[in-house]
Amino acid sequence: MPSVVVIDYGMGNLHSVAKALSRVTDIRIDVTSDAELILRADRVVLPGVGAMRDCMGEIKRLGLDEVIHEVVKSKPFLGVCVGMQALMDFSEENEGTECLGIIPGTVQPFAKDLADPVTHEKLKVPHMGWNQVYQLTPHPIWKDIPQDSRFYFVHSYYAQPTTPEPVAASTAYGHPFASALAKDNVFAVQFHPEKSQHAGLALYHNFVNWNGESP
Repeated sequence: MPSVVVIDYGMGNLHSVAKALSRVTDIRIDVTSDAELILRADRVVLPGVGAMRDCMGEIKRLGLDEVIHEVVKSKPFLGVCVGMQALMDFSEENEGTECLGIIPGTVQPFAKDLADPVTHEKLKVPHMGWNQVYQLTPHPIWKDIPQDSRFYFVHSYYAQPTTPEPVAASTAYGHPFASALAKDNVFAVQFHPEKSQHAGLALYHNFVNWNGESP
């Protein structure tokens, strides 16, 4: 029986993600840290909120780092928020944290003096609320989602890939940053689809119908 697994490592909005997925598909949704179930799943979601050191600590303690590395070799995989940041090599959060190293790059903080480049008005960190997502590359995950659709963000750090190739979308907050990444059968977003109403549900619908192939 086809299934989607939401990886449970004790951090964040796991059941909100699972509930959103259940609204767009009849496929079985499992929230689990069981390696066997994760490896058997047809599609895998890595969500998360919180500090990167805590997230990576739990991922490694549960042995999920090795499981994730195996999964991303072949299965459609979606990282959400901290789940996207965890795919990078290294995060500057918490005085530095080694991440999964699946997409080359680092996770960097928004500057404390972050300001709007036009009005020069100081911007609050964390970046919290609705913002536009500008799609940079065609991808099945964007099907029926209009350009510049608004999604919901809550974050103080952002992913900075080593090269621009993986950047599937950008968002402006003081400066442009990568709000979506795509590499082979891996897709990841900085925003929270489960909090993003119609556009977010459309993204989850596209993910559960995606075969893992990129354009």
